[in-house]
Amino acid sequence: MLIVVLFEWKTPVFVQDRIGRMQQTFTIYKLRTMKNGRITLLGRIFRKTGIDELPQLINILKGDMNFVGPRPLTKEDIVRLKWDGESQLRRWSVKPGITGMAQLVNVCDANVSWNADMEYISNRSVKLDLKIIWKSMLVPILGKSNVKQHIHK
Repeated sequence: MLIVVLFEWKTPVFVQDRIGRMQQTFTIYKLRTMKNGRITLLGRIFRKTGIDELPQLINILKGDMNFVGPRPLTKEDIVRLKWDGESQLRRWSVKPGITGMAQLVNVCDANVSWNADMEYISNRSVKLDLKIIWKSMLVPILGKSNVKQHIHK
């Protein structure tokens, strides 16, 4: 965190309200990776390696999040994606996670993300969680696209 302070000249931790289990608002913690709306050089490294997610361990200790689960979204994201209706309530029945199936699928698309979240919720198990955690740990080593191609194998 000292590196962030020295290079970014701001507080090292970024806080933001997100929506979690049962649509309850909680404060998420991440290392700051942007300055003036742009990802910084250090921010790119933090995002690529996942280091920016480390403060979310506080969210896990507080009981707001799990290691694995659907991505925690902002209220604005939920409205933009139209995931705020009665038919989307199932997504909010579980705690969000630092990582999840939707973060590892090979495309960035709302429908694909939704389907990955629903698949995770339907098939939750310790084995699936361990598989997702393992693949998430491989992302900084092998690259996101290489790991994403093999999520369902």
